[in-house]
Amino acid sequence: MLGLRGLGHRTVLVAHPQGVLFQRAREGPDLVPLAPRNAMDLGAAWRLSRLIREYRPDVVHAQDAHAVSMAALALSFGAPVPRPRLLASRRVDFHLQRHSFSRWVYRQVDGFIAASGAIRDILVRDGVPASRIVVVHDGIDVERISGMPAVDLHQELWLPHGVPVIVNVAALVDHKGQRHLIDAMPRVRRAVPDAHAVIFGEGELRGALERQVKDLHLDKHVLLPGFREDVLSLAKTADLFVMSSITEGLGSTLLDAMAMGLAVVGTRAGGIPEAVVHGETGLLVPPGDPAALAEAIIRLLKSPALRRQMGAAGRRRVAGQFDIGHLVEGTLAAYGVRS
Repeated sequence: MLGLRGLGHRTVLVAHPQGVLFQRAREGPDLVPLAPRNAMDLGAAWRLSRLIREYRPDVVHAQDAHAVSMAALALSFGAPVPRPRLLASRRVDFHLQRHSFSRWVYRQVDGFIAASGAIRDILVRDGVPASRIVVVHDGIDVERISGMPAVDLHQELWLPHGVPVIVNVAALVDHKGQRHLIDAMPRVRRAVPDAHAVIFGEGELRGALERQVKDLHLDKHVLLPGFREDVLSLAKTADLFVMSSITEGLGSTLLDAMAMGLAVVGTRAGGIPEAVVHGETGLLVPPGDPAALAEAIIRLLKSPALRRQMGAAGRRRVAGQFDIGHLVEGTLAAYGVRS
């Protein structure tokens, strides 16, 4: 939105007043709170319809499934003429829901913005014509990440000085695959005995992952410190970033890690291979394969020079293809607007 405004386009953000997005944007202009109780909240949809008639936008861009439902309902209550285009972002490599309300909702969508080619392919398999899908890779603010202060992981988390640290940043949910990273750690430790893994994030699997760590006697070598606002500053001092996902749209934390100059071990799930070039910016392994994951981690932990080489290549790749400028230009193209 800031990028679009910088090019002279007006943007209005409608967001839940209790959400992180609203809190981050609370000091900006054209910020409107809306708190739907669920995806079929007709009262909230009516309020959104009034906003659309007031602002008369050219495009209504819905950023997640609930937002698509709200926008579709709102436009069905009456829209300005000409009717704004409804575009839906899709950042997850899950299939579209099949129930009748969801099918109606997605028939109202004029076009999809997919965060990766892998997501586009899933949409096509779900029956969305390829002509209605534009791939716009996520973009990150490379300069902002480069300018962030580094916070020493060892000191912050009381790790022994100088031990190699692997970092994973993701919600603790099944499709992020942290259980496979934990399963890989005994093999990693046999080859690199002082290796530690730090898994940042919160989610429904915290208890199960903590039990897994305990059962594998990894209590001192695998840490789950939870959600941290300063996670990017902490990750800067890691030796290696690992994304163990079973499914993944693209992986913005992966792009963050590459922007920091970290070498990456990732799976070949979803859009990850569109960001990570195997053998150049990191190593890719099959999803759900702890042995292959361990082998890739060991290879990079044992080769600091290769890590540095891949980290530098990753930083160049992100700066050249996944920066904010590319995201803004791609989004404008999807809108059918010239910058």
